[in-house]
Amino acid sequence: MSDLFFERVAFIGIGHIGSSLARVVLRDKLAGRITACANRAETLETVKRLKLADSVTTDPAAAVKDADLVVLATPLSAYGAVAQAIAPALRPGAILTDVGSVKSLVLREVKPLLPPEIHLVPGHPVAGTENSGPESGFPEVFRGRWCILTPVPGGDAAALDKVTRLWQAAEMEVVTMDAEHHDTVLAITSHLPHLIAYTIVGTATDLEETLKSEVIKFSASGFRDFTRIAASDPVMWRDIFLNNREAVLAVLQRFNEDLTALQRAIRWGEGDKLQALFTRTRAIRRSIIEAKQA
Repeated sequence: MSDLFFERVAFIGIGHIGSSLARVVLRDKLAGRITACANRAETLETVKRLKLADSVTTDPAAAVKDADLVVLATPLSAYGAVAQAIAPALRPGAILTDVGSVKSLVLREVKPLLPPEIHLVPGHPVAGTENSGPESGFPEVFRGRWCILTPVPGGDAAALDKVTRLWQAAEMEVVTMDAEHHDTVLAITSHLPHLIAYTIVGTATDLEETLKSEVIKFSASGFRDFTRIAASDPVMWRDIFLNNREAVLAVLQRFNEDLTALQRAIRWGEGDKLQALFTRTRAIRRSIIEAKQA
């Protein structure tokens, strides 16, 4: 890619996902200028050392001045305060998008603060690793993965098209859905698995020291996978659970019911029920592999 998509892009927050997208913009020369904003001076020093932006600042309002695309990549808990800070400084016609995992939050805490001439296109690239910070980013993290956009009803079609093409440049498959449906789907596919991983690893940390050391020493692939998931950014996941609580609690209730049924089958030696469940769930794994999302 060589044509400029945007004259100036501002990243508010430039951790793992934000810095990965910045690398895509730099790689494909999609913007004339990049500005990065973060709270911590150490983060901005890293951004400068890695040459991920043309300028850096700790002031969100200064960062978005004259930007035609603003990417909100902070923890979810900062969305409201950031939106309030940047709203008066956004240039008319600017596009504001985000990378967060809870889309109803954007409609609730960001949209009401924006001037009517600002085009909001909420987004969620379903990609990433358990690592955080600008050094952890890499452009290939998006390749072959899905990006979900949740357009605002009555929103600008040209803005949606520009954000779509940006994520397509990152080699993502782009799909649109409404915010509430997104939050329900992600509660099942992402939020509940992380909650389970945190719980299992937390259980291991509460074991007696001798047993805990053996759990770590003899970790099988299942436990290792759980520890990888549980190593994700704790602030990010705290915010996800608090801001998608209704969908997460609904899915968690369903999971608890299924877990109780499984517990009963083990207690009563109902091997046929266990095998039927394991056979059915094995097919899901095959489907994920066939969809190249493994």
